[in-house]
Amino acid sequence: MRKIELSIIIINYKTPKLVEGAIASIKKSSPKTSYEIIVIDNSNDNVGFAKGNNKGIRKAKGKYILLLNSDTIVKKNAIDRLIEFSKENPDAGVVVPRLLNPDETIQGSVFRLPSMTLAIKQYFLGERNLLTKYAPLGNTPVQVESAVMAAFLITPKALEKVGLLDEKYFMYFEDLDYCQRVNKAGLKVYYLPSAEIIHLHGGSGGTNKYLIDSAKKYHGIVGYYIYTFILWLGQKWQKLFK
Repeated sequence: MRKIELSIIIINYKTPKLVEGAIASIKKSSPKTSYEIIVIDNSNDNVGFAKGNNKGIRKAKGKYILLLNSDTIVKKNAIDRLIEFSKENPDAGVVVPRLLNPDETIQGSVFRLPSMTLAIKQYFLGERNLLTKYAPLGNTPVQVESAVMAAFLITPKALEKVGLLDEKYFMYFEDLDYCQRVNKAGLKVYYLPSAEIIHLHGGSGGTNKYLIDSAKKYHGIVGYYIYTFILWLGQKWQKLFK
């Protein structure tokens, strides 16, 4: 029996049809990489996205961990390309694929880590799109600051140096937090355009309440209110000079 190299973890929160579709797409893509699929059911006792994924990671037998949203469709060769790239780049802590919309146009899935400096540059100094999701141009792998966790490969080095997701985030910001910790650990987050996964976007999402709660935890209470004030004031400032 082949040793399992990759554990694919999917959270189910009242989306059984989506989970079935994601699993079917994995099987249809026929990865050469040996893998297992772990489904964590949050439907009855919702422990949150970070904690649910950590439950899966603790059960995992693979060296590599792929956190995969239920609202995804894995395309052919995507999994093998993520694993191959990780092996070829020992400084990789996280590798993410190119995400596609259902019509297979490219979906923004990469972030710059949010900061007050970026907010001031965007809203007061005229630099554009510093705080919005984007997709790197071209077909060459590129280092990025952070990426959404819809399809998120964690390498053995990241598991060793960074560990699990931070469970203080019930939902949202756990991806930014993890990428930030990867960077601090001296590893890199890579965007790999040759690996493609369709993301239905929102099929497994949460509410604004979780978004605000997580933002306060990420920035700190004082930092959150200063940051949101800068955003609010900057938007007002821009309207005055349109």
